Amino acid sequence: MKLEFPKGFYWGSAASATQTEGAANEGGKGKNIWDHWYEIEPRRFYDEVGPGKASEFYHHLENDLKLLNQTGHNSFRPSISWSRMFPKGYGEVNQDAIKFYNKLIDGMIAEGVEPFINLYHFDMPFEMQKIGGFENKEVVNHFVKYAETCFDLFGDRVKRWFTFNEPIVPVHGGYLYDFHYPNKVDPKAAFQVAYNTILASAKAIAAYKKSQDGKIGIVLNLTPSYPRSQHPSDLEAARISDLFSNRAFLDPSVKGTFPEGLKVILERHSVLPDYSIEELEIIKKNKVDYLGVNYYHPHRVCARTTVPNLESPFMPEFYYENYEMPGRRMNIYKNWEIYEQGLYDIALNIRDNYGNIEWMVSENGMGVKDERRFAKEEYIEDDYRIEFYEDHLYWLHKGIQAGSNCIGYHVWTFIDNWSWMNAYRNRYGLVSLNLKTGTRTIKKSGYWLNEVKTNNGFEYKREWKLGE
Repeated sequence: MKLEFPKGFYWGSAASATQTEGAANEGGKGKNIWDHWYEIEPRRFYDEVGPGKASEFYHHLENDLKLLNQTGHNSFRPSISWSRMFPKGYGEVNQDAIKFYNKLIDGMIAEGVEPFINLYHFDMPFEMQKIGGFENKEVVNHFVKYAETCFDLFGDRVKRWFTFNEPIVPVHGGYLYDFHYPNKVDPKAAFQVAYNTILASAKAIAAYKKSQDGKIGIVLNLTPSYPRSQHPSDLEAARISDLFSNRAFLDPSVKGTFPEGLKVILERHSVLPDYSIEELEIIKKNKVDYLGVNYYHPHRVCARTTVPNLESPFMPEFYYENYEMPGRRMNIYKNWEIYEQGLYDIALNIRDNYGNIEWMVSENGMGVKDERRFAKEEYIEDDYRIEFYEDHLYWLHKGIQAGSNCIGYHVWTFIDNWSWMNAYRNRYGLVSLNLKTGTRTIKKSGYWLNEVKTNNGFEYKREWKLGE
């Protein structure tokens, strides 16, 4: 069957500054939390490889941008590095950074690629983290000033913005589960960071709408929560999991209000963040224009089978357990379930419960360990990745046919990049990167996406069976 997508559909990919730019100590860039953490604990990084060089996008910009058209991009979502723009997170703007990002944006437009610019992708300036990061509302105000500067400098050409990418990840990684700096296990701090991030997003949106005429949104990684069974206890576990995993950021971003059930739980455990009525009004009045959705895997849960230790720090898992469904399909390299229909369920949820707001798939991808072992004279025939994309697009297409207002599909990622703690172990790119030579080589998936963009769709050959 031929899957055709709406006219003007956005095709492309996403990337982040810290994972791609390199030049960590060049061009006036200040230190961010990843630079600092790698300095003090390199052994926590895969093969002790840090972000110093990354994919060298900073130095290969002109040639890399020429690859966008060859790999199916009519749009592209990079991020701006806050610590490159403001080495200390505030103060005088870095002129070298302005030149670089002007070159990036102008180069994209010259290639016929619309820029979708993200302001924050996990890369807190270290000077801001030293005063508490997003635990501190002073940092919220510094972020808004940084955002305003970007709007003023680049807003004449950039008409699609995102405030944050996956804001729940720094909360989980930095303040609950110890996989990002500052490596705290402090639920009170975690929920303060979450709240202050939403406040920062709303304040940046308010600033944007005072002077700009484009659209501004937020990127959330949505993981549908599926219960093990229809037993009331399993259903309740899924409801609470959804509160923490999805609605904690989705509701205030799109509806302007926090879920009441979430507030009840946080009060019960004495971890409700500090807030004011005035701040809640700012959040209520400054909702997103559109939504980015990163989707990789579902979240399956069940009722707890054991009683949590009430003396330990509060975790959302006090109310549910993760459930490993027998027979699930897995990406063995990430230990993530592959469940394409989740994208359809997200589409209908947005349609039915969030005013059918304009949204796009802002990331979807498949990481494969040591993928270059498949290279034949640098070329990689990654049919497994193409199949992954096609199956997800099938279910996305069904969601669009059902009336969900989806405007685009971006994959993760453009060129194989450095990953936060896993270096280059798992590869995701449409373009392969040879770490020894710096050579870029388009993979089969890159040529495939170019054909999809050219035809605004593709011929889908798989037959889905009931329940698959």
